[in-house]
Amino acid sequence: MRWLTAFLGVAILAVVAAIVLVLPKDTDAPVSDRTPATSSPSATSSAALTPEASAFTDPCGTFDTKVASPYAVTGYWLIPTADHCTWRRQFRAIHEVGGDTVIRIGWGLQARRVDEDDRIMDNKGEEIDPRYEPCVEDGLPCVAAAERDLRAANPGNRVSWTFVYRTDEAFGPDLFRCPEFERKITVGESVFYRIVAPDDGSDDPSCANITNKGRGYHVILIAGAEQDKQDSLTELLDLGDQFGVRVFPALPLAPRDPAQLTRAYKDGTDTLTTLTRRILQDYGARFQGRESLGGFYQPFELQMREMSYTGGDPDGDHSTLKVYASQHQIVEQEMPGKPILVSPYIDARKRLKFSASPKQVAKGFEAMVRTGVGIIAPQDSRGTGKVGLFWPDQRDEQVDERLRPVVGETTNGTAYHGSTRDYYREMSAARDRMVAQGYNVQLWANVEAFEPSAEEPCAARTGTRGRTDKKRLDTAVTQVGRYVSKVVSYMWSDFFTCGSPSLAEDIARDADRPIPVDAVRKERDIQDGMEIRGYNMPMGSQVTITWDGQETPKVVEVAGVDLSEPLPDLPTGMRTAWIPFDWTQVPDGAWVRIEVAAADGRAAAEPLHVRINA
Repeated sequence: MRWLTAFLGVAILAVVAAIVLVLPKDTDAPVSDRTPATSSPSATSSAALTPEASAFTDPCGTFDTKVASPYAVTGYWLIPTADHCTWRRQFRAIHEVGGDTVIRIGWGLQARRVDEDDRIMDNKGEEIDPRYEPCVEDGLPCVAAAERDLRAANPGNRVSWTFVYRTDEAFGPDLFRCPEFERKITVGESVFYRIVAPDDGSDDPSCANITNKGRGYHVILIAGAEQDKQDSLTELLDLGDQFGVRVFPALPLAPRDPAQLTRAYKDGTDTLTTLTRRILQDYGARFQGRESLGGFYQPFELQMREMSYTGGDPDGDHSTLKVYASQHQIVEQEMPGKPILVSPYIDARKRLKFSASPKQVAKGFEAMVRTGVGIIAPQDSRGTGKVGLFWPDQRDEQVDERLRPVVGETTNGTAYHGSTRDYYREMSAARDRMVAQGYNVQLWANVEAFEPSAEEPCAARTGTRGRTDKKRLDTAVTQVGRYVSKVVSYMWSDFFTCGSPSLAEDIARDADRPIPVDAVRKERDIQDGMEIRGYNMPMGSQVTITWDGQETPKVVEVAGVDLSEPLPDLPTGMRTAWIPFDWTQVPDGAWVRIEVAAADGRAAAEPLHVRINA
């Protein structure tokens, strides 16, 4: 009967999330009535962290920790790797271009079928899973040994479901609540962790009920770092200390609803909550006070659209947002002050029924904030072609050629509800509204560093996604930069490192090219003028101003830098430049193009398009 129950559980939960952006093909691959809880992002979660030394040496070599070519993007996703020297090279390369944040992709919790001997089957339920087959206690498969111990405590106990979770971490004793029934199991070089949890999701604070009353249990079997291998998170945090980088490890990924893959499935999420709580308790014992631990990444992504979360409506609250709220509560209990980061995606394609307008996305943003998450870093969705990079006066122009495989040969306005800038403007306004209500949340931007076609693929695991160029990345920063406090990017491995020259190499060579993000009319003393916000616009930079009907473009040199008090929550490296300009020359309602060039003539990838009534 238990075999049948487990089989039915797998039939429901077999669809486990993969990161929508890109992930390896391996199904077991790393994957990102009460009052609403206020979020509490750490005050230092986006502040600078100073490297321990200017260089360090270990068996992988000598590594410089200086920032050589700071760029507007300051955070990157990383895929786990077995080569720990690769991690060091990646941290060095990321830090050299000004990166101060690494977000790690993780793995998902999976329900698994067991055979008649209680051996764990693979994800398809067809073969014995070789990853978990070595787990044996007293000659019994670990699931059978767990049930033996539970029945010895009370004959009414039974194992109703089996779950597996893989990681390259090595946990401590605080992972376990009931050491008599939960333990670390070492078999040769393989290390497993056995957790038992009541199948009603209660996760009792003591072990007394295991003996006092018979009931169903879920067995969670974790395949961890091999014996004598260093815990990966400890290593990443050590590298964070050495390079001045904050690390956001991934929380366990929830299973997806097989009927609607964009939602977390409610059956199984109680077990996910138990696993999350145990892991966070272990982290709290081992990593409390570590500055390089920036927070936690919740990799279950969903589409941003109008949705509901109040915290008090079990039927109306969005199932995935319930997962966010549950995990936020656990983080607050075990690691207070460390924010949860989520990175939902946007779909602006008009032809699809499930796409959403900028205002609908803003409603979804507000619902996410109510769950207590501290950082929302929406994907700009340009890499997948779900949103375009264009200005309001470009709605009637043809879409970027690289987007045609996704939306066809059409105009920007026909293809999309709005541009990237439209969506971030509305989310920024929504963030302001939620802050006014007492929530503490940051808005970041996740600019996708790839293209929707595979004309220039980076690796087999990147699937249909191909490499992009720095010009397009600069353009994305221009579109989002005004509205966010930090720009991060999916993902360093492999999109920044493939090809020759790689995107990372292009950035290192061209990091100081101007990137304007905004321009406003601003007087200095009695002189009319313009303040431009952006990156790399020092004295000597030139600004070219044009509009329709103009006889000759106006070329003006930057006359002052950082003359105004900086606005709060600006991304690292963003500054202001001021130029004198008489706005009465511009016809009322005209769109003005503002092109910024460095003193050596290198022009910004994208001009600003502004409309300011004189």
